[in-house]
Amino acid sequence: MAQGATVIEHPNRDKAASRTMRAIVVVLMLVSAALLFVVTAGGWSKIQGAKAVQVGMLVLYLVLAFYIARWRSGLLPVAAALAIVLAMFAAISGPEWFARDQPGFSDPALGAGILGVLTLVLVPVQVLLIIFAAQGFTQRWSVEVERGRDRGPGSARPA
Repeated sequence: MAQGATVIEHPNRDKAASRTMRAIVVVLMLVSAALLFVVTAGGWSKIQGAKAVQVGMLVLYLVLAFYIARWRSGLLPVAAALAIVLAMFAAISGPEWFARDQPGFSDPALGAGILGVLTLVLVPVQVLLIIFAAQGFTQRWSVEVERGRDRGPGSARPA
């Protein structure tokens, strides 16, 4: 690079609050994906339709977690929107797993009661994901500051 070349910096990414928020969001997305995987795999034989939706949601959560870990703040609202959808599905389907935990119903690979509990645990995890993703979005991770390589860190390049 030339002596006077510019360097792009992201000052909001250096803050401890931003790094913590990113870690929390990624962990919540991975926990959600793990819970979704266990519920999907454990109840695969009894799930009626929407198997592709569950697998797609699982893949989306993993992809979003990967990109958010790489500071893609534009995906935080997408993660929050998907969390709203998953929370609604989980709140509706959780009691249905408990309804299957009666005599006369064939059991899925994992017990229906366990699947009901795991499905309902998804709801508060999604609420936390919505809250932390919204908070992370307000931290403005994508702000860029252009600095000259030969200048100090406090000197912004005039526009």
